[in-house]
Amino acid sequence: MIEIQPVSALRATVAAPPSKSYTNRAYIVAALADGEVRLENPLFSDDTRYMREALIQFGIPVEEEKKAAVVRGRGGNLKLPDREIFIGNAGTTMRFLTTFTTLAPGVTRLTGDERMQERPIEDLLMCLRQMGLKAESLQGNGCPPIEIHGGNPPGGPVSLAGDKSSQYLTSLLLSAPYFQNDTVINIEGDLTSKSYVDITLDIMQTFGVAVKNEFYQKFTVPAGQRYQARTYEVEGDASSASYFFAAAAVTGGEVSVTNLNPDSVQGDIHFPDALEQMGCEVKRSGEKITVFGNPLRGITINMNNMPDVAQTLAVVALFAEGKTTMTGIGNLRIKETDRIAALANELTRLGASVEAGEDYLIIEPGTHRPAEIETYDDHRMAMSFAVAGLGIPGVKIKNPRCVDKSFPDFFQRFQELYG
Repeated sequence: MIEIQPVSALRATVAAPPSKSYTNRAYIVAALADGEVRLENPLFSDDTRYMREALIQFGIPVEEEKKAAVVRGRGGNLKLPDREIFIGNAGTTMRFLTTFTTLAPGVTRLTGDERMQERPIEDLLMCLRQMGLKAESLQGNGCPPIEIHGGNPPGGPVSLAGDKSSQYLTSLLLSAPYFQNDTVINIEGDLTSKSYVDITLDIMQTFGVAVKNEFYQKFTVPAGQRYQARTYEVEGDASSASYFFAAAAVTGGEVSVTNLNPDSVQGDIHFPDALEQMGCEVKRSGEKITVFGNPLRGITINMNNMPDVAQTLAVVALFAEGKTTMTGIGNLRIKETDRIAALANELTRLGASVEAGEDYLIIEPGTHRPAEIETYDDHRMAMSFAVAGLGIPGVKIKNPRCVDKSFPDFFQRFQELYG
């Protein structure tokens, strides 16, 4: 357990860690490329370690250096793993590998920890079955463990529900160039978290693969394209930067985050815009964004395009005048934990009044109280509620090591803010 020390008018500069979203996509793309891919500045965390270890089981050599990873891609020719692959609670790893696995000849089994075995993946398995592949949830509940019968996936037209997770679509897109025929993915309903699909399309294009995107309703990947081996630098993580921007907001301070791509397609790069709506001042210059804290006011905001910073914004709402309403967050219920329920519990513990719906949260700040925060083994619960401790005395974070999933040195960097 870690107790956070309150601080006022924080002044600091911090570098954003490498992006988890880009790193795990880059690993899949590099594994499929023909030849050596050098990933500069990738994220080294639990989630990316599970991805790296899985690729090695598929016969893809991966070597780690201090600030790089060298992947020797096999052009889509994968070895059948000789044992079940365990993925912990790494959602992107599980989902991206589900389609990747279809390229390996024979039967592959993917599993994860207790929470992963509650996280749905049936919509993606249904797409693979539409191609004529055998893909099943072994417990029959639409969740891992799953078994995939791979070898020469045909591709073709498939329909995918768009409302639960954009990661299912990303999984199909990343491996589709290596299918036998053109792949056409028709989205049913409105696609959630479009900004994460933009990350996928961006990295595919960078490695030489074109995807036709028709208004996020239909995606066409022509067969026969190949990822080109190259050196690739992973950009900074806008989700991880959000905690430092929030620190400026709740303390009335000034925090700059560097190592950010000003033209990034990451949806979370717009988190400072939300803080601006709440009353902060924001300055951008090159790879640096600075947030200046001011008195905060509650806002109404749709978070569908930046779901990974919903928890950060919810904590900032504790310090605002009036209520904050966050909508478009239904897919938070199938993340590392049910994040809507977890937020309602822990914000209430700190003195707020919270109304939680299927896809919304209404937060009304009350009298702040000290509390021991449950993290639900969710890295983003730990990091966002650490921010609360900067403004509320007596906030303690349980199981702080859960941040190893995406940001292993978070608490070290966070304590440096006020050290």
